[in-house]
Amino acid sequence: MERLAAYVTLSSGWKRFLIALLAGAFAALMLPPFGIFLVGFISFPILVWLIDGASGDPDRGILRRLLPSFRIGWAFGLGYFVAGLWWIGNSMLVEADEFAWALPLAVLGLPAFLALYYGLATALARLLWTDGFVRIIALAGAFGLAEWLRGILFTGFPWNAVGQGLMPFPLMMQSLTLIGSHSMNVVAVLIFAAPALIATGRGAKAGVGLALLLFTAHIGFGYYQLQLAMPPKEKENQRVVRLVQPVIDQAAKLDDSERTSVFEQHLALTKAARADGGKRPDYVIWPETSIPFILTQNPDALVRIADALEDGQILIAGAVRTESDSTGQEPRYYNSVYVIDSQGQIIGAADKVHLVPFGEYLPFEDFWKQISVKAIAAMPGGYSAATQHHILVMPDGNKLLPLICYEIIFPDETGELASQADAIVNLTNDGWFGYTPGPWQHFFQARLRAVETGLPVIRNSNSGISAVINAKGEIISGLGFQSKGYIDASIPTKIVLLLDSRTRTTYFWLLECMAVLIAFFTRMSFVFKPN
Repeated sequence: MERLAAYVTLSSGWKRFLIALLAGAFAALMLPPFGIFLVGFISFPILVWLIDGASGDPDRGILRRLLPSFRIGWAFGLGYFVAGLWWIGNSMLVEADEFAWALPLAVLGLPAFLALYYGLATALARLLWTDGFVRIIALAGAFGLAEWLRGILFTGFPWNAVGQGLMPFPLMMQSLTLIGSHSMNVVAVLIFAAPALIATGRGAKAGVGLALLLFTAHIGFGYYQLQLAMPPKEKENQRVVRLVQPVIDQAAKLDDSERTSVFEQHLALTKAARADGGKRPDYVIWPETSIPFILTQNPDALVRIADALEDGQILIAGAVRTESDSTGQEPRYYNSVYVIDSQGQIIGAADKVHLVPFGEYLPFEDFWKQISVKAIAAMPGGYSAATQHHILVMPDGNKLLPLICYEIIFPDETGELASQADAIVNLTNDGWFGYTPGPWQHFFQARLRAVETGLPVIRNSNSGISAVINAKGEIISGLGFQSKGYIDASIPTKIVLLLDSRTRTTYFWLLECMAVLIAFFTRMSFVFKPN
């Protein structure tokens, strides 16, 4: 290992760039559908050794001195994000005649931008770099800050955060209830990078020992949590939900001539009798934008829905909602969730808050209009965003928190609302991404949100993966990708967590401060160490 570390550390030029690029791409194997977390113990030590050898000219300014470290982090991030997010390009091919030109931007441009955060992380870490195990702490703290910034700047995109590599299955997800996603990014980098110390001597016992202790505690707590029985739920409050997964090709969803067929397919799956003769579903769930027209402009559609529902049943469906004002301007469109009762009445609705840039709306829209660019999945003029999330209260008193599409990936999206809800309803349409890692990555993050909030997640996707997930991230029942049909399942109970989201966020910032202080004072002791 010492020879490998020396080779990586002393590499230069294009070889150094290529090593960083490949190490980042290799790290993407931690992500779904692979979930091979062990590769993190290879990729991150290589990153450490690369930073060891990334010394800038000491006679230049601080930015020039940190530039080699920034380049290493950027190359590592480029490899990681291209390998982990290339599938976004598939959405450009659904309407290839209009959007194929943007394929390079999706496959290379977005990863190149996201890689800037990892370049920032390695540059900040190098600022506090030493030759002992504390440099691992500096790197972990820098990555924690970079991932936090990636989740909030420019509307945020925390997809495939490095901490997710340490949580491939429920046993390794439970630590989220104690420290949350932000702190998990710090802990994951510290654990993954620790083997680098074995090859570089100083501080190896302390660093590897700390990483081993954290990893053991991570696994041990997960085992303990999974052994705890779920809170009992009174029989009279047990609700059965039906997830309708129609698997309608995205091109067909966009074809006006197919709208009636699309609607009828949803109705047919809604009316289907249970094969086991069990209790009829209390709620029927359709995916995001499953109603293929403006519902309030088609009263006959509400009649058809009422005919498909049995007395007392509730339909929760994704649809486009429109709203006009008295000024006569163009109507506003919202990506919404409707709650419809068995009489065909709309009794509740919620609009999407966190829209997808360039997918559902165009930032700086006037500029893009001048060059005839439009959002990929938006209505004319783009979607409008709701100002805040709110809970949907069902007629039976159950409280459901709706999250539409990728809103489920944001750890801080719901704030304190999660503590007031009984379950999360996540409606999405992953048909845009085809048979790629995208649907599996999206589904995985829904499981993480279930653990982090202590709420069951009822997830319905047009093409899959649809499932009922309990508050420990375990799949109760589900339909695989591209499996047309429906499932009926009881909604699991929620779990009251020991720590709320605000406390876990406080712990994250305390962890960040601790990492910075340890790295800073260690660095100062090296700088002012007497000869």
